Amino acid sequence: MSTSPLPRGKLISFEGLDGAGKTTQMDLLARWLDGRQVRYIRTREPGGTPLGLEIRRLLFERPDLELTPLAEAFLFQADRAQHFSKLVLPALEAGTLVITDRCFDASIAYQGFARNVGPELVAQLSMIATQGHLPDLTILLDLDPSEVQQRTDPANDPSGLRAAPSRFDSASETFHRRVQQGFRLIARAHPARVKIVNASRPLEEIHREIVGLVEPLL
Repeated sequence: MSTSPLPRGKLISFEGLDGAGKTTQMDLLARWLDGRQVRYIRTREPGGTPLGLEIRRLLFERPDLELTPLAEAFLFQADRAQHFSKLVLPALEAGTLVITDRCFDASIAYQGFARNVGPELVAQLSMIATQGHLPDLTILLDLDPSEVQQRTDPANDPSGLRAAPSRFDSASETFHRRVQQGFRLIARAHPARVKIVNASRPLEEIHREIVGLVEPLL
C-alpha cells in the first residue's frame, strides 16, 4: 500500500460472472498502483467487514439453506450498507482509491435480473445501502458462461484445492446467461461508468485495457 492521496477518493468496482478473472485482474491492477505509489484499499462484497464475512458464509458456504430471492437480495444489501458505512465512504472521504470485487451492479444483475426480484427495486435498495454513492468506474469482465464453467469445473483443477461450489456456482447455465445479460443491459444504460472488457483475451492484454480505463481517474 502506498502513500500518495488522491484529492478526492474514487471507487472502482470489478464485475462479471464468477470465474471471469476479477481476482487476477485486481491483482495486476494492485501491483500497477503500488508501482505508482497510489494510496488504495482493496475490498469485496460480500465480506469487506466482519459482519460481511458472516453474511458471506450464509450466502456462499451454506447452499443447503433455502433462501427466497428477496431474502437473498436483502442479505447482500445488509452487507453493502455495513461495507459503505464502515469502510468505503470513510476511505473515499480520506482521499483513498477504493477497489472492490463487486458492488452496486452485481445485485441488479444477480438478484434483479437473474432472480427476478426486479432491477428497479434492487437499484433502489442499493442506493439506500450506498447512501447514494455509485462507483466512479465499473469494469465489467465479460465472458461467455460456457467458458466460465470450464474455468470453474473442479475436474479442470488438478490441485484439488478449488472451493466447493456455492449456491451461485451450482446454478444452471440459463441462470448465468441471465446474469450476463443483466450486466450487459446495465452497461448499455450507463456507458460512461460501466465499461465492458472482453475477458476471453490474454491476461496482459486485458490488464493494459484496464489500466487505460483507470489512469484518467488518478
